[in-house]
Amino acid sequence: MEGQTGRKDAGARDAEGPMDVCVFGLRGFPLVEGGVERHCESLYPRMDEGLAFTVFRRRPYVRSHRGYPHIRFVDLPSTRFKGVEAVLHSFLATREVARARPAVAHIHNIGPALFSPMLKRQGIPIVLTYHSPNYEHGKWGRFARKLLRLSERIALANASRIIFVNRFQMEKFPEEIRRKSVYIPNGIEPPAAPSGRNELDALGVEPGRYVLAVGRITPEKGFDTLIRGFRASKHGGCKLVIAGGVETEGGYMEKLRRLAGGGGDVAFAGQVFGDKLAQLYANAALYVLSSNNEGFPLVLLEAMSYGLPVLASDIPASHLVSLDADDYFPRGNAKALAGKISERLANPKKPAYDLAGHDWKTIAARTTAVYREAVEAKGNGENPA
Repeated sequence: MEGQTGRKDAGARDAEGPMDVCVFGLRGFPLVEGGVERHCESLYPRMDEGLAFTVFRRRPYVRSHRGYPHIRFVDLPSTRFKGVEAVLHSFLATREVARARPAVAHIHNIGPALFSPMLKRQGIPIVLTYHSPNYEHGKWGRFARKLLRLSERIALANASRIIFVNRFQMEKFPEEIRRKSVYIPNGIEPPAAPSGRNELDALGVEPGRYVLAVGRITPEKGFDTLIRGFRASKHGGCKLVIAGGVETEGGYMEKLRRLAGGGGDVAFAGQVFGDKLAQLYANAALYVLSSNNEGFPLVLLEAMSYGLPVLASDIPASHLVSLDADDYFPRGNAKALAGKISERLANPKKPAYDLAGHDWKTIAARTTAVYREAVEAKGNGENPA
């Protein structure tokens, strides 16, 4: 196995040593775009109390070789082909985890848990973090949706403990699933003060004169609704900035460019991290979450942490944060969104948000407790092979 942070193999532990945890289901971190990736980048560096992690990354997405004292990265071969990438990585990672025999396997999302019976047969306790029902995303075809539904059944059946980042999703499942489940929301980093405005200059926007949206360029993010709504609004010369990278959805990106037209009032920033992203958040007039589906919208939390007024599509996930009733618009309704944007830009407000329930240190401690519960359940015979 290939890694960047040296320590003993994941399976080699003793009574005095740390609890070894193998993690897969994400593309990797640091500096990899995506909600699951941001979740992991915020969570695992804070979980160093008696824990040692092996995180399996997908080699094509590795952007940084930054190391962490208690985290070992293993970069496995992968592709960028939609529908193949996750299955291939999940199989390879599951095989490596089965060989390593860690104290706990932590799998992120339902698709990567397709091969989890291999781990259960080895008697390895499995913690599943259920981020979202991926089969609801419009980008997947019929076969992929069926495979994801199968993966969901397998994941829920084989997991010793399940963490839901969306309590509404957890409540959909029967009592036998909820008994081994816990709701732990996503957290938020303290807002970073930007160093300047060079990113704004590069995009041709002025402070306080643009609407911002952040997320990967995929259909479930609803950026087509956002562009239609923005262009139909009375935005008074403000611009729209969409910050997010394109992976396999080139056709959707072309659709967005056609909707944006050539007027220069819509700017695509591409993937943005660190100080450049902080600049965009800190200087925006309004943030819009236009998603059709979300597990837990981390980007909405980020915008709130910067004190931005926000508008969010009326989906269950956007109600996991505390917003006013008039902060919502009907999902996919560009006309309604246009009216909301017009009103917000004409009558700016300074909101006050309560983000106390989204502290990453607390989330890290609660996740550690779930690991110990999973190990204890194995000891009590609750995780039979």
